Amino acid sequence: MQSKGKYTCTEYRQEMILLGLKRRLTDPQLSEADRLRLTEEIRELEKQMGMD
Repeated sequence: MQSKGKYTCTEYRQEMILLGLKRRLTDPQLSEADRLRLTEEIRELEKQMGMD
């Protein structure tokens, strides 16, 4: 994550979205296609957050 001073609402929002996506990955009912889509969303969000 980028640490350039203040912790912003946008950063908080991104973290909460990331946590939600990761939580959804643990659903045993999730189809493989949905699992791949979620994994890609997580990768993109982590890249935006500077976590890649």
